[in-house]
Amino acid sequence: MTEAIVEYRGISKFFAGIRALEGVDFKCRPGSIHAILGENGAGKSTMIKIMSGVLQPDEGTILLEGGPVTFPSPQAANDAGIVCMFQELSLVPDLSVADNISISHPPRRFGLIDRRAQVRRAEDLLARVRCEDIDPNALVRELSLSRRQMVEIAKALGRDPKVLILDEATSALTTRDVQTVYDLLGDLRDKGVASLFISHRMHEVDALCDTLSVFRNGQHIETFAKGERSEGEIVRLMIGRDVEAQFPPKPPLPPAGLREPPLLSVKGLKWGKRLNGVDLAVGRGEIVGLGGLDGQGQKELLLALFGVLRDVEGDVLIGNAKGIPSSPAAAKSAATRLALVPEDRKTEGLMLGMSIADNLLAASFANISSGPFINPKKARAEISAGISKLQIKAGSPADPVMTLSGGNQQKVVIAKWLMIDPDVILLNDPTRGIDVGTKQEIYKLMRSLANDGKAILFYSSDYAELIGCCDRVSVLYAGRVVSEQEGDAISEESLVAASLNIGIEAA
Repeated sequence: MTEAIVEYRGISKFFAGIRALEGVDFKCRPGSIHAILGENGAGKSTMIKIMSGVLQPDEGTILLEGGPVTFPSPQAANDAGIVCMFQELSLVPDLSVADNISISHPPRRFGLIDRRAQVRRAEDLLARVRCEDIDPNALVRELSLSRRQMVEIAKALGRDPKVLILDEATSALTTRDVQTVYDLLGDLRDKGVASLFISHRMHEVDALCDTLSVFRNGQHIETFAKGERSEGEIVRLMIGRDVEAQFPPKPPLPPAGLREPPLLSVKGLKWGKRLNGVDLAVGRGEIVGLGGLDGQGQKELLLALFGVLRDVEGDVLIGNAKGIPSSPAAAKSAATRLALVPEDRKTEGLMLGMSIADNLLAASFANISSGPFINPKKARAEISAGISKLQIKAGSPADPVMTLSGGNQQKVVIAKWLMIDPDVILLNDPTRGIDVGTKQEIYKLMRSLANDGKAILFYSSDYAELIGCCDRVSVLYAGRVVSEQEGDAISEESLVAASLNIGIEAA
C-alpha cells in the first residue's frame, strides 16, 4: 500500500481546557480524494488548521512524506506543499483578481512586480478552472460569491500543492462550477496529489471521494473506503446516535379557497434583467420554497424584498404594509416585521470580530433600549433566550462569534433575526455548509415557526430540502415564476423539469 503523504500521531489540541482534538491518529495517501466528515464542532477545522500551519498541536507528531515536521505558519505549510482553502475566503476584496492570485509570490522584473506577467499567470490559472469569463483586472469585491470561490481555487492551484485541503469549497458554487471542481480534483488525483475534502453534502462525497474519515467530539472515529458503509451508518458514526426522520411532518394544506389572505404578496416584481415580473404569495403558517437552477433571480428576489436593491418595480404587500421596503431598516421595522437570513453568514450575517452577544442583539437594539441607553437586564434576558432557543453551543456570550463552529454561527444569525419577532422570514440557502445534525435542528425550527403563524420564503439549492420542508414551491426561470407546485405534487422530477422550463410554454 502507498505510504502516507501526511500522517498524524497522537495529535491533541486544547483551548482553555476544552478538547478540540484528542489523541488523533490519521493518514492521508497521495493520489487520493479523502473526505473528512463530522458535525460542526467535531474537530475537522482544528485538524486542518494544524495541518496548514494556522495552529500548533499541544501534543503529538506530524509526519510529511515519512519525516517529522512542524509548521510555525501557513507560509511554512505552503512552502512544504500543503495548501488549504478555508470556508472563509482569503481574498482581499479591494485588490484585483490577478493581485489576489499572486499575492504571496508575485512575478518580478528588475525587483518590481511584473504586472503583465501577473495578469498572464492569472489568465492561465483561471483557464485551468474554466473561468475565462473572469477579468484578471476586476476587483474581487465586484464578483459574485461563486466566482470568488473559483478565484480562490485558482489561487490554490497556483501554489502547486502536494496536499490540497478544501473546506466546504463547493458550498457556494453553481452546478457548473461544482462539476469543474470535480474534474480538477480527478486530474490532481491522477497526478498524485492528495486532496482532503470537507463537505456536509453526502452526494458530493459519494460522487468524488475514495476514502472517508469520520470525526466526533475531537476524536478520529473511523477511516474506511467508499462503499464500505451505508449513508445511514456514516451519519450514525458522525452523530453517535440513530438518525431521526430528516424532515418534520407537514400539516395538510387547506383547500385554496379556504386559505387566509397571504402575509406576503408579490406581483410583477422587476429589477434590471434579473427579475422579470415575479408573482408569488406566502400565507400565514406556510413555508414556500424558491426552486430553479442557480442564478434565475431567487437571491435577487430576496434582496429586493428586504430593501437591499434600488430601482425595484412592482407591487408588494407585507402584512398590512404596502410597497417595497426602501431599506433593510424599513424592512425590519415594526410596520413591516420582515427578516432576512443572508446567503453568506461570514460577510453578510455576522460581525466576526465582535462578541456573540453583540451579534445576537444587532437587529433588535430598539427592543432593549430606553432612548439612547441599552437596558442591561433586558439585553441579558434576550441573549439568554436566543442562545437557549437555538441551542447555540458557546462558552460565553462575550466570546468572539468567530470562535464558534459554522453551524453555531448560523444559529446566531437566525437567532438575531428572531429577536425582532418577524411575521415574514426570508431564508437564503440557510443550511449551506452545515452538518446533518444542525440541518435537522433548522428544519424543525422552520416548521415550528410556521406552526406559530410565521410566513417563510425559503431558497435552497438542494431539491431534497425543497421537497422535505416546503408546503409549496415556486420555481423561477429567467427571473420569473414558471411553475407552482404543492403537497404531494412536489417531486425531484417535477422540480427539475420546471427548472429547465420543460413542458412550460414560454412567454
